[in-house]
Amino acid sequence: MAHFAKIDPDTNIVLTVLVVSNSDCIKNGVEQEAVGQNFLQNSANWPAANWIKTSYNTRLNQYWKDDGTLADDQSKAFRGNFASIGGEWDPTNEIFWNIKPFDSWVKNVSKAKWESPLGARPDYTTEQKNSTTHDYLYEWNESTTSWDLKETPKEPALTSEQQAAGQWYDFNSDNNSWELQSP
Repeated sequence: MAHFAKIDPDTNIVLTVLVVSNSDCIKNGVEQEAVGQNFLQNSANWPAANWIKTSYNTRLNQYWKDDGTLADDQSKAFRGNFASIGGEWDPTNEIFWNIKPFDSWVKNVSKAKWESPLGARPDYTTEQKNSTTHDYLYEWNESTTSWDLKETPKEPALTSEQQAAGQWYDFNSDNNSWELQSP
């Protein structure tokens, strides 16, 4: 099966992704994008030039096997990412971009992904990684264009009595604490 993204010619936004039978993409025994584009122009009434082939197994400029592991043969990586509805087709770099997560983020063409203008989130310290009392998470703050470190207490363990009573903990973000709940 071949996958084709329908592209808005004015915005390069992906409108939908369709599956086309291999037999509708083959000419002289070879799968060809133009054959699939012509098939879609005739069957879906959308210009052939605005149907762009995409690879279901390509993410972040890498080719992945159906079982979710990275393939040994990376020559099959095709157009950066599998096209996503609402994402963008970049004809200059021939990459399908996922939806931009924040206005300030920029394209990393070699990895076919959006990155913060500061790069990847900071690494956690050894103390943060090994904490037995708190969990840590970096979140992007668009208003300050910075990574903010969020610290939350770890969820307390339930006693056997609490478990038997069907109780559980819910996190209260207003006071940054876990609260015991009962049925």
